[in-house]
Amino acid sequence: MPYVEIVDLRQELANGNRSIISNKLYEEIEKNLNNKEQTILFLNRRGFSTFVMCRDCGYTAKCKRCNISLTYHEYSNTLKCHYCGYEIKNLQTCPSCKSKNIKYFGTGTEKLQNEIQKLFPTASTIRMDIDTVSKKNSHEEILNKFKNENIDMLIGTQMVVKGHHFPNVTLVGVIAADSSLNIEDYRANERTFDILTQVEGRAGREKEGRVIVQTYNPENFVIECAKKQDYDEFYNTEIELRKQLKYPPFCDIIMFGISSNSKEEVEQASKKLHNILEKNCKKYNAKLDIYRPVVSPISKIKNKYRWRIIAKCNLNNTIVNLVNTTLDEYYKLKFKNTRVIVDVNPNNLS
Repeated sequence: MPYVEIVDLRQELANGNRSIISNKLYEEIEKNLNNKEQTILFLNRRGFSTFVMCRDCGYTAKCKRCNISLTYHEYSNTLKCHYCGYEIKNLQTCPSCKSKNIKYFGTGTEKLQNEIQKLFPTASTIRMDIDTVSKKNSHEEILNKFKNENIDMLIGTQMVVKGHHFPNVTLVGVIAADSSLNIEDYRANERTFDILTQVEGRAGREKEGRVIVQTYNPENFVIECAKKQDYDEFYNTEIELRKQLKYPPFCDIIMFGISSNSKEEVEQASKKLHNILEKNCKKYNAKLDIYRPVVSPISKIKNKYRWRIIAKCNLNNTIVNLVNTTLDEYYKLKFKNTRVIVDVNPNNLS
């Protein structure tokens, strides 16, 4: 197993280091370059900057079809939506106040590669994310090139952590271990532990390996358990949290996703559906905890406004019949522009 070290990014900031590369990771990369050994840098966010904002008026560039910030991609000098593919040229002036004081915030794999090339100008790098593997066989080509041509650093998203065997990789750097912890999903801890233990396993396959994990939450139990590769401790802590909060496997979650191209209609339909659910819950005498309808975390995708209703239960035939009856009654209301999707224990709650 590789040696794992946690770097507190709060301390890095306090010491005046504002780079996305901590001092410790810089030293370890330099050591690897001198030893002619390879490095993998993992950042689960593609693009150059995660959003673009005007410093004068606060305008943020957003997708016209989705309520999500556009991501800046330097290689094409464009702003892209990672949900629907909408794309525009990079902003030179603010569309709102005409200021030229445009600022880029956040870091993606493209920016990370750019930063590495500045810090280590003689090092060879290759990037692997959805933007670089769009062509047929490009996935295999990048991996083979990294392995066979002994490129110094592979920089990438989740693609780089899945079961690859690189004998000369002795260092793995996790740039932002917190990024998957702060999502609105009860599986966030599980997914973070999963991905950290996988990426740690890329180092030291045949030689002694080191892993540097950069985080703003070094005391978080997920980070600590991943450092020790201690699945039992992680499981015991996580399962107790799930039990207290009534999350799966101690219950089933039913998500009613309501979407429409009409902002007013999706709200009306969501409230009507909620009323029918509550009425049928009493009718069937069902044990179903129904939460009020709310706007989805991503409120608009592909010109569709999105609401959701979350319900918790132990799924059985009574609940299935209740849901089917509710949908039958709802469709009789004939909301023409609105669609309802029912998802049991959804993979994504956004």
